[in-house]
Amino acid sequence: MKILIVDDKASIRSAMKKILAGLGFMDITEAVDGEDAWYKINEEFRSTRTRSFELIISDMEMPRMSGLELLRAVRSSTVLKDTPFIMATTVTAKQIILETMRLGIQAYIIKPFDATMVELKLKQSGIL
Repeated sequence: MKILIVDDKASIRSAMKKILAGLGFMDITEAVDGEDAWYKINEEFRSTRTRSFELIISDMEMPRMSGLELLRAVRSSTVLKDTPFIMATTVTAKQIILETMRLGIQAYIIKPFDATMVELKLKQSGIL
């Protein structure tokens, strides 16, 4: 499974990558914010002509393009709209959580997270 981790903090990307590797996922790409992620998603699509990533795990609050903006962009794409998307964030505002659910995220992980939480969310969302 090809996974994209999106977070402006390298330590968070590294921690998530380590957890996912421990669960057997090895094809992992990192992006520093939503704009970088959107670029990588589109570059991958251009080279493969298929949905570029099979799972996106994104932070919410990032410069240039937020996780919510990235989610909206993914959901508005006819090719990408069904891509599983997990939000991993400190944002706990009810209306934001409801908006991400309305847009069809598979899971919402509150930071700080650990391997047990990530594994549970992946199982609950049918990814693992």
